Amino acid sequence: MNGIAAQIVAADPAPSLDAAQPRRSVSVVMVVYMTGEALEQSLACVLDDPHVDELVVVDNGSTPDEAQRLATLARVDRRVRLLTGHGNVGFARGANLGAAKAQGELLVFLNPDAFLREGCIAALAAELEGRAAPCLVGGRILNADGTEQRGGRRGDITPLSALMSMSGLARLFPSWGRYEVHWEDDALPDHAVEAPTISGACFCMRREDFDQIGGFDEGYFLHVEDVDLCWRVRQAGGEVLFHPKAELTHIGGTSQTSPLKVEFHKGVGLARYFRKRAVGPAALAAAWALSPLVLIAAVARPLIWRVTGRS
Repeated sequence: MNGIAAQIVAADPAPSLDAAQPRRSVSVVMVVYMTGEALEQSLACVLDDPHVDELVVVDNGSTPDEAQRLATLARVDRRVRLLTGHGNVGFARGANLGAAKAQGELLVFLNPDAFLREGCIAALAAELEGRAAPCLVGGRILNADGTEQRGGRRGDITPLSALMSMSGLARLFPSWGRYEVHWEDDALPDHAVEAPTISGACFCMRREDFDQIGGFDEGYFLHVEDVDLCWRVRQAGGEVLFHPKAELTHIGGTSQTSPLKVEFHKGVGLARYFRKRAVGPAALAAAWALSPLVLIAAVARPLIWRVTGRS
Protein backbone atom coordinates (compact mmCIF):
# COMPACT_ATOMS: atom_id res chain seq x y z
CA MET A 1 0.00 0.00 0.00
CA ASN A 2 1.52 3.35 -0.99
CA GLY A 3 1.61 6.42 1.26
CA ILE A 4 -1.45 8.08 -0.26
CA ALA A 5 -3.57 4.96 0.04
CA ALA A 6 -2.47 4.55 3.65
CA GLN A 7 -3.61 8.10 4.41
CA ILE A 8 -7.01 7.35 2.89
CA VAL A 9 -7.50 4.24 4.98
CA ALA A 10 -6.29 5.96 8.14
CA ALA A 11 -8.52 9.01 7.76
CA ASP A 12 -11.12 9.60 10.47
CA PRO A 13 -14.57 8.67 9.21
CA ALA A 14 -16.95 11.55 8.58
CA PRO A 15 -20.52 11.53 9.84
CA SER A 16 -22.72 9.10 7.92
CA LEU A 17 -26.31 9.45 6.83
CA ASP A 18 -28.95 8.86 9.46
CA ALA A 19 -29.86 5.19 9.28
CA ALA A 20 -33.49 6.08 10.04
CA GLN A 21 -33.73 8.14 6.85
CA PRO A 22 -34.02 6.49 3.43
CA ARG A 23 -30.75 7.07 1.63
CA ARG A 24 -30.85 8.92 -1.66
CA SER A 25 -29.00 7.13 -4.46
CA VAL A 26 -25.61 8.54 -5.40
CA SER A 27 -23.98 8.71 -8.82
CA VAL A 28 -20.34 9.76 -9.13
CA VAL A 29 -19.55 11.48 -12.44
CA MET A 30 -15.90 11.42 -13.50
CA VAL A 31 -14.57 13.05 -16.68
CA VAL A 32 -11.38 11.38 -17.88
CA TYR A 33 -8.76 12.73 -20.28
CA MET A 34 -5.22 11.34 -20.42
CA THR A 35 -5.20 11.06 -16.64
CA GLY A 36 -2.28 8.72 -16.17
CA GLU A 37 -1.55 6.27 -13.38
CA ALA A 38 -3.66 8.09 -10.74
CA LEU A 39 -6.85 7.01 -12.50
CA GLU A 40 -6.75 3.40 -11.34
CA GLN A 41 -6.51 4.34 -7.66
CA SER A 42 -9.18 7.02 -8.00
CA LEU A 43 -11.60 4.51 -9.50
CA ALA A 44 -10.83 1.98 -6.77
CA CYS A 45 -11.56 4.52 -4.03
CA VAL A 46 -14.92 5.35 -5.59
CA LEU A 47 -15.96 1.73 -5.98
CA ASP A 48 -14.85 0.92 -2.43
CA ASP A 49 -17.25 3.54 -1.03
CA PRO A 50 -20.47 1.89 0.18
CA HIS A 51 -22.49 5.04 -0.54
CA VAL A 52 -21.72 5.01 -4.27
CA ASP A 53 -24.50 3.37 -6.28
CA GLU A 54 -23.21 4.27 -9.73
CA LEU A 55 -20.00 5.50 -11.33
CA VAL A 56 -20.36 7.25 -14.68
CA VAL A 57 -17.01 7.59 -16.44
CA VAL A 58 -16.99 10.04 -19.34
CA ASP A 59 -13.94 9.24 -21.46
CA ASN A 60 -12.95 12.41 -23.30
CA GLY A 61 -9.75 10.71 -24.41
CA SER A 62 -7.51 8.00 -23.00
CA THR A 63 -4.50 6.01 -24.09
CA PRO A 64 -5.37 2.63 -25.63
CA ASP A 65 -4.30 0.84 -22.44
CA GLU A 66 -6.43 3.10 -20.23
CA ALA A 67 -9.39 2.78 -22.58
CA GLN A 68 -9.12 -1.00 -22.44
CA ARG A 69 -8.98 -1.02 -18.64
CA LEU A 70 -12.04 1.23 -18.46
CA ALA A 71 -13.95 -1.03 -20.85
CA THR A 72 -13.04 -4.09 -18.79
CA LEU A 73 -14.12 -2.37 -15.57
CA ALA A 74 -17.48 -1.46 -17.09
CA ARG A 75 -18.02 -5.09 -18.10
CA VAL A 76 -17.20 -6.62 -14.73
CA ASP A 77 -18.81 -4.06 -12.40
CA ARG A 78 -22.49 -3.33 -12.99
CA ARG A 79 -22.18 0.01 -11.14
CA VAL A 80 -19.85 1.41 -13.81
CA ARG A 81 -21.27 3.16 -16.84
CA LEU A 82 -18.77 4.17 -19.52
CA LEU A 83 -19.43 6.90 -22.10
CA THR A 84 -17.03 6.96 -25.05
CA GLY A 85 -16.80 7.99 -28.67
CA HIS A 86 -17.65 11.69 -28.28
CA GLY A 87 -14.03 12.92 -28.36
CA ASN A 88 -12.50 15.62 -26.20
CA VAL A 89 -15.51 17.89 -25.72
CA GLY A 90 -14.07 19.64 -22.67
CA PHE A 91 -14.80 19.17 -19.00
CA ALA A 92 -18.08 21.13 -18.75
CA ARG A 93 -19.77 19.36 -21.64
CA GLY A 94 -18.36 16.00 -20.58
CA ALA A 95 -19.69 16.47 -17.04
CA ASN A 96 -23.10 17.41 -18.40
CA LEU A 97 -23.12 14.28 -20.57
CA GLY A 98 -22.31 12.18 -17.53
CA ALA A 99 -24.99 13.85 -15.42
CA ALA A 100 -27.60 13.29 -18.12
CA LYS A 101 -26.86 9.54 -18.17
CA ALA A 102 -26.55 9.14 -14.40
CA GLN A 103 -29.41 7.51 -12.52
CA GLY A 104 -28.66 8.79 -9.01
CA GLU A 105 -30.71 11.29 -7.05
CA LEU A 106 -27.48 12.91 -5.87
CA LEU A 107 -24.64 13.78 -8.24
CA VAL A 108 -21.03 13.83 -7.07
CA PHE A 109 -18.53 15.30 -9.53
CA LEU A 110 -15.03 13.98 -8.90
CA ASN A 111 -11.68 14.54 -10.58
CA PRO A 112 -9.95 11.40 -11.86
CA ASP A 113 -6.77 12.26 -9.93
CA ALA A 114 -8.61 12.60 -6.61
CA PHE A 115 -8.82 9.85 -3.97
CA LEU A 116 -11.87 9.78 -1.71
CA ARG A 117 -11.24 9.35 1.99
CA GLU A 118 -13.52 7.32 4.20
CA GLY A 119 -16.89 8.97 4.80
CA CYS A 120 -16.48 11.72 2.20
CA ILE A 121 -19.52 10.84 0.10
CA ALA A 122 -21.68 10.20 3.19
CA ALA A 123 -20.80 13.60 4.65
CA LEU A 124 -21.53 15.45 1.41
CA ALA A 125 -24.86 13.67 0.94
CA ALA A 126 -25.96 14.19 4.54
CA GLU A 127 -25.23 17.92 4.39
CA LEU A 128 -27.72 18.41 1.56
CA GLU A 129 -30.61 17.07 3.61
CA GLY A 130 -33.04 19.84 4.49
CA ARG A 131 -31.08 22.53 2.67
CA ALA A 132 -32.99 25.05 0.57
CA ALA A 133 -32.59 24.71 -3.18
CA PRO A 134 -30.33 25.11 -4.98
CA CYS A 135 -27.43 23.88 -2.87
CA LEU A 136 -23.90 22.79 -3.67
CA VAL A 137 -21.49 21.31 -1.11
CA GLY A 138 -17.78 20.77 -1.71
CA GLY A 139 -15.25 18.72 0.18
CA ARG A 140 -11.95 19.54 1.85
CA ILE A 141 -9.19 19.03 -0.72
CA LEU A 142 -5.87 17.79 0.64
CA ASN A 143 -2.37 17.49 -0.80
CA ALA A 144 -0.56 14.16 -0.64
CA ASP A 145 1.15 15.28 2.59
CA GLY A 146 -2.20 15.97 4.28
CA THR A 147 -2.07 19.77 4.12
CA GLU A 148 -5.08 21.62 2.77
CA GLN A 149 -4.82 22.35 -0.92
CA ARG A 150 -5.29 25.80 -2.36
CA GLY A 151 -8.64 26.38 -4.06
CA GLY A 152 -10.87 24.15 -1.95
CA ARG A 153 -12.56 27.12 -0.26
CA ARG A 154 -12.41 30.54 -1.80
CA GLY A 155 -14.01 33.95 -1.64
CA ASP A 156 -15.95 35.65 -4.40
CA ILE A 157 -13.73 35.80 -7.48
CA THR A 158 -13.99 39.20 -9.16
CA PRO A 159 -11.45 41.07 -11.30
CA LEU A 160 -10.43 43.12 -8.24
CA SER A 161 -10.20 40.22 -5.80
CA ALA A 162 -8.29 38.13 -8.33
CA LEU A 163 -5.79 40.94 -8.90
CA MET A 164 -5.34 41.68 -5.19
CA SER A 165 -5.06 38.01 -4.27
CA MET A 166 -2.74 36.80 -7.04
CA SER A 167 -0.43 39.80 -6.62
CA GLY A 168 -0.18 39.26 -2.86
CA LEU A 169 -1.47 42.77 -2.13
CA ALA A 170 -4.48 41.41 -0.22
CA ARG A 171 -2.15 40.11 2.50
CA LEU A 172 -0.11 43.28 2.92
CA PHE A 173 -2.65 45.30 4.87
CA PRO A 174 -5.45 44.13 7.20
CA SER A 175 -7.97 46.41 5.49
CA TRP A 176 -7.31 44.64 2.20
CA GLY A 177 -7.80 41.16 3.63
CA ARG A 178 -11.36 41.02 2.36
CA TYR A 179 -9.95 40.75 -1.17
CA GLU A 180 -8.02 37.56 -0.43
CA VAL A 181 -9.57 34.80 -2.54
CA HIS A 182 -7.84 31.77 -1.00
CA TRP A 183 -9.04 30.70 2.44
CA GLU A 184 -7.02 27.52 3.08
CA ASP A 185 -4.94 29.27 5.74
CA ASP A 186 -8.01 30.31 7.71
CA ALA A 187 -9.05 28.36 10.80
CA LEU A 188 -10.81 25.14 9.86
CA PRO A 189 -14.48 25.14 10.88
CA ASP A 190 -15.92 22.12 12.68
CA HIS A 191 -19.01 21.95 10.47
CA ALA A 192 -20.10 22.85 6.95
CA VAL A 193 -20.04 26.60 6.33
CA GLU A 194 -20.88 28.88 3.44
CA ALA A 195 -18.06 29.74 1.06
CA PRO A 196 -18.66 31.72 -2.14
CA THR A 197 -16.53 29.33 -4.20
CA ILE A 198 -15.46 25.72 -3.72
CA SER A 199 -13.35 23.38 -5.85
CA GLY A 200 -14.77 21.38 -8.72
CA ALA A 201 -12.42 18.53 -7.78
CA CYS A 202 -15.19 17.08 -5.58
CA PHE A 203 -18.65 18.41 -4.86
CA CYS A 204 -22.21 17.17 -4.55
CA MET A 205 -25.58 18.46 -5.73
CA ARG A 206 -29.11 17.15 -5.80
CA ARG A 207 -30.06 16.25 -9.35
CA GLU A 208 -33.00 18.66 -9.32
CA ASP A 209 -30.73 21.51 -8.22
CA PHE A 210 -28.19 20.74 -10.94
CA ASP A 211 -30.98 20.71 -13.53
CA GLN A 212 -32.50 23.91 -12.13
CA ILE A 213 -29.20 25.75 -12.54
CA GLY A 214 -28.77 24.35 -16.05
CA GLY A 215 -25.71 22.26 -15.29
CA PHE A 216 -22.25 23.42 -16.25
CA ASP A 217 -21.90 26.25 -18.75
CA GLU A 218 -20.43 24.50 -21.78
CA GLY A 219 -18.87 27.73 -22.98
CA TYR A 220 -15.95 26.82 -20.70
CA PHE A 221 -13.65 24.14 -22.07
CA LEU A 222 -11.36 23.51 -19.11
CA HIS A 223 -11.27 25.31 -15.73
CA VAL A 224 -13.42 28.08 -14.21
CA GLU A 225 -16.64 26.17 -14.95
CA ASP A 226 -16.76 25.33 -11.23
CA VAL A 227 -16.35 29.00 -10.28
CA ASP A 228 -19.16 29.87 -12.68
CA LEU A 229 -21.44 27.15 -11.26
CA CYS A 230 -20.93 28.38 -7.69
CA TRP A 231 -21.71 31.94 -8.77
CA ARG A 232 -24.93 30.86 -10.52
CA VAL A 233 -26.05 28.88 -7.47
CA ARG A 234 -25.62 32.02 -5.34
CA GLN A 235 -27.30 34.19 -7.98
CA ALA A 236 -30.31 31.86 -7.78
CA GLY A 237 -30.53 32.46 -4.03
CA GLY A 238 -28.94 29.14 -3.11
CA GLU A 239 -26.08 28.06 -0.88
CA VAL A 240 -22.50 27.05 -1.65
CA LEU A 241 -20.99 25.12 1.26
CA PHE A 242 -17.53 23.94 2.25
CA HIS A 243 -17.54 20.71 4.29
CA PRO A 244 -14.38 20.29 6.43
CA LYS A 245 -15.03 16.62 7.21
CA ALA A 246 -15.65 15.45 3.64
CA GLU A 247 -12.01 14.87 2.78
CA LEU A 248 -10.18 13.67 -0.30
CA THR A 249 -6.61 13.69 -1.54
CA HIS A 250 -6.05 15.49 -4.84
CA ILE A 251 -2.79 14.83 -6.63
CA GLY A 252 -3.12 17.25 -9.54
CA GLY A 253 -0.68 17.58 -12.40
CA THR A 254 -1.06 13.93 -13.41
CA SER A 255 -2.61 14.62 -16.79
CA GLN A 256 -0.40 14.26 -19.85
CA THR A 257 -1.77 17.57 -21.14
CA SER A 258 0.80 20.37 -21.43
CA PRO A 259 0.77 22.77 -18.42
CA LEU A 260 0.93 25.65 -20.89
CA LYS A 261 -2.24 24.41 -22.59
CA VAL A 262 -3.98 23.97 -19.24
CA GLU A 263 -3.11 27.50 -18.12
CA PHE A 264 -4.20 28.88 -21.48
CA HIS A 265 -7.66 27.39 -21.02
CA LYS A 266 -7.73 28.66 -17.44
CA GLY A 267 -6.99 32.19 -18.64
CA VAL A 268 -9.61 31.99 -21.38
CA GLY A 269 -12.16 30.71 -18.88
CA LEU A 270 -11.41 33.36 -16.27
CA ALA A 271 -11.64 36.15 -18.84
CA ARG A 272 -14.97 34.76 -20.03
CA TYR A 273 -16.23 34.53 -16.46
CA PHE A 274 -15.43 38.20 -15.76
CA ARG A 275 -17.22 39.24 -18.95
CA LYS A 276 -20.22 37.07 -18.13
CA ARG A 277 -20.82 38.58 -14.70
CA ALA A 278 -20.14 42.18 -15.73
CA VAL A 279 -23.15 44.43 -15.13
CA GLY A 280 -23.64 47.40 -17.45
CA PRO A 281 -21.76 48.63 -20.53
CA ALA A 282 -18.86 50.16 -18.57
CA ALA A 283 -18.19 46.99 -16.59
CA LEU A 284 -18.44 44.86 -19.72
CA ALA A 285 -16.02 47.13 -21.58
CA ALA A 286 -13.59 46.89 -18.67
CA ALA A 287 -13.90 43.09 -18.63
CA TRP A 288 -13.14 42.92 -22.35
CA ALA A 289 -10.15 45.22 -21.88
CA LEU A 290 -8.93 43.02 -19.04
CA SER A 291 -9.28 39.76 -21.01
CA PRO A 292 -5.90 39.88 -22.82
CA LEU A 293 -4.10 40.67 -19.56
CA VAL A 294 -5.78 37.74 -17.79
CA LEU A 295 -4.77 35.41 -20.61
CA ILE A 296 -1.17 36.66 -20.68
CA ALA A 297 -0.87 36.31 -16.90
CA ALA A 298 -2.21 32.74 -17.04
CA VAL A 299 0.09 31.63 -19.84
CA ALA A 300 3.09 33.23 -18.10
CA ARG A 301 2.53 31.17 -14.93
CA PRO A 302 4.03 27.85 -16.12
CA LEU A 303 7.00 29.74 -17.60
CA ILE A 304 7.59 31.45 -14.23
CA TRP A 305 7.25 28.08 -12.46
CA ARG A 306 9.92 26.61 -14.73
CA VAL A 307 12.34 29.43 -13.90
CA THR A 308 11.65 29.60 -10.15
CA GLY A 309 10.97 25.90 -9.55
CA ARG A 310 7.67 26.77 -7.82
CA SER A 311 4.03 26.03 -8.69
